[in-house]
Amino acid sequence: MNLAMLQPGQRGRITKIGAIGPMKRRLLDMGVLQGEEVTVEKIAPLGDPIEIMVKNYRLSLRKREAAGIAVEVTG
Repeated sequence: MNLAMLQPGQRGRITKIGAIGPMKRRLLDMGVLQGEEVTVEKIAPLGDPIEIMVKNYRLSLRKREAAGIAVEVTG
C-alpha cells in the first residue's frame, strides 16, 4: 500500500521511499524517513495535494509524490 491510498485519519508507518534523485532528497529533508509514523490529515477536494502529519509537522505532498512512498497501515 502507498501513502496516496490512505484516507484522512488513517495512520501508517513508512516502509520504503521509492523516489530517486532530488525528490528523495526533498522528502528526506522534510523528515519523511523509513520507519516514521505518518497520519493523513486531509485530502484536497480534487484529491491533490494530500496533507500529512509527520514528526508533529504538517506537510503537503502531491498525489504522485505520495504514491512513491510505501506504508504499512497502523491505524
